[in-house]
Amino acid sequence: MVKAYATTLALGLVALAVVVLGGLFASSTGREGSDPGHKVGLTGKAVIAGGVGFGMGGLSAEFSPLDLDWGVSLGIAIVAAALSVLWVRYAVRQAEG
Repeated sequence: MVKAYATTLALGLVALAVVVLGGLFASSTGREGSDPGHKVGLTGKAVIAGGVGFGMGGLSAEFSPLDLDWGVSLGIAIVAAALSVLWVRYAVRQAEG
């Protein structure tokens, strides 16, 4: 499962970097229409956050000194992904007004 968590985290971080740096580039050049954050929308941002949360939660649980079973680690990863999605939805709604 460690490979699955690591792959999900890596893909999520790459997608996050694309959205953040693409948004920075679009705003600095005056092309807000090409902002990846607007293109992916709330659902895309939630998927990216879920991937990052799943990967981070899973890796944290797998490398915990408590020697957790793989099922417990998977449960922690799922909870981390769900909380990440909820946080992104909350933060985006707060930012939009």
